[in-house]
Amino acid sequence: MTARAHVITVSDGVSEGTRDDLSGPAVHTLLRSADFEVSGPEVVPDKQERICDAIAAAVVAGADLVVTTGGTGLGPHDVTPQATAMLIDYEVPGLGELMRRAGAAKTPMAALSRGVAGVRGHTLILNTPGSPKGATESLEAVLPVLGHAIQLLHGHTRHE
Repeated sequence: MTARAHVITVSDGVSEGTRDDLSGPAVHTLLRSADFEVSGPEVVPDKQERICDAIAAAVVAGADLVVTTGGTGLGPHDVTPQATAMLIDYEVPGLGELMRRAGAAKTPMAALSRGVAGVRGHTLILNTPGSPKGATESLEAVLPVLGHAIQLLHGHTRHE
């Protein structure tokens, strides 16, 4: 089974056309190289309602994994974690911890990322930072466990 992933870039600048999206395509490329079937990057502004709508639509469309990039910091417009928290059925704190720990090994600023990892239905949702480097390093930290996590979410819990 090929897992389906959807990438969402959260950025006022990118959605307004004043900045290029570098992190969304970087995440897309990394997921494709890990054998995911990937859609996106979809671009939405830093607005809770728009972020919620994009994540929920990806879940309904059948994504096994939704990766957001951007909006995880401490700025007044950084609302991706709040939007994600409104949608998830439950959090998977170990994945967020793993992403932050990997980032902190490279820069102490990674500790300021508030990215959430959680589940809605059978879909895993991960928030990554908005920089291409931060987003890909975060995703690389959890890639080794994503396949197993997705299998578990689809009820494949038998260990052989």
